[in-house]
Amino acid sequence: MKGRNVMNKDKKVEEQNIENIDKQIAELFATRLTESRKADEGMLPSEIALKCRRYERDFLVNLSEEQGEFEGYERVLFSTLFNLSHAYKITGYGAKTDLADKIRNAVESTPNQFPETAVVACQGIEGANSQIAADKLFRSANIMYFRTFEGVFQAVENGLCKYGILPIENSSFGSVTSVYDLMKNHKFSIVRCIKLQINHRLMAKPGTKLSDIKEVYSHEQAIGQCSNFLKEHGDIKITVVENTAVAAKMVADSDRTDVAAISSPDCASLYNLSIVSDSIQNTDHNYTRFICISKDMQIFPGASKISMMLSLGHTPGSLSDTLVRFSSLGLNLTKLESRPISGRDFEFMFYLDVEASVYSDKVIAMLCELDAQSTEFAFLGSYSEV
Repeated sequence: MKGRNVMNKDKKVEEQNIENIDKQIAELFATRLTESRKADEGMLPSEIALKCRRYERDFLVNLSEEQGEFEGYERVLFSTLFNLSHAYKITGYGAKTDLADKIRNAVESTPNQFPETAVVACQGIEGANSQIAADKLFRSANIMYFRTFEGVFQAVENGLCKYGILPIENSSFGSVTSVYDLMKNHKFSIVRCIKLQINHRLMAKPGTKLSDIKEVYSHEQAIGQCSNFLKEHGDIKITVVENTAVAAKMVADSDRTDVAAISSPDCASLYNLSIVSDSIQNTDHNYTRFICISKDMQIFPGASKISMMLSLGHTPGSLSDTLVRFSSLGLNLTKLESRPISGRDFEFMFYLDVEASVYSDKVIAMLCELDAQSTEFAFLGSYSEV
């Protein structure tokens, strides 16, 4: 019993030592941030960046040369410390770009309520999921249909339509990559986002049975979301078309009785088709996010999400340096998508969604710094999701 008491006493001493060490680390870290800022006073941003890069590289090289037992852990520790120091300087100083003024002007000039009516661009035809999303966002939408997603971007960019609706990602089949690839070629602003539950049906002309079907039409996203059902019927030919509503119309207009479409319940009713198989998606929790875009930046009250895209230089740790800026402000990244940049070998454009408010000065300071330092940067909008 006496030995156990001694062990418990030693344990408490060790725990107290750990607590004291943690307090010292916290105090030293705060001191380092303060001294680092003082050391940068009067210097240009480029001079600060070069000075820090040289010092940090030399410091980490020395760690490697020592080859101590904790070298790997120390490298991670100091790399994180350097990144946090950069983030602290950013929020403390604030970058000088016109993005802050653009955001504040958008907040002040945007109406207090999201519009009930508007001319809205959608890809596809009547019955498309984009149309359903538009009708949920607007009480009375005057919808103009375009064959491609690029047509939607162009209609908004050229002022033909006030808003455009585009699918951005599905919960079971991932991102709509063709939309992401088009983003870097067009100027637009995301003003709202809506998440719809998607229920896919296999539909054909009245009287058609599943055993009769030899070919199925649908969009690639719907085909991917129903991959399990299609694998079970591997003898059926799959034909990709530009839209699920287009698929339903093709079946309705066809002279064949052995074709079917994967489309929505609305399309079955609209094009007088019968449901052959119900809810054939891989999961009942099948949701697609749609963004609503405009030509001009609009930030409606209650906006709580921010989207952006950026490319980074070919330097070690450039992505982690960027991500730590969000975590240092306690911001939650909900999306990180990378897409190759056409014509530039092994260079990528990163798309980020973050839960954050542009009413925060620290958030705006971070956005301005990303705008100033990234090889390419675009603020895609601040909005709410419904």
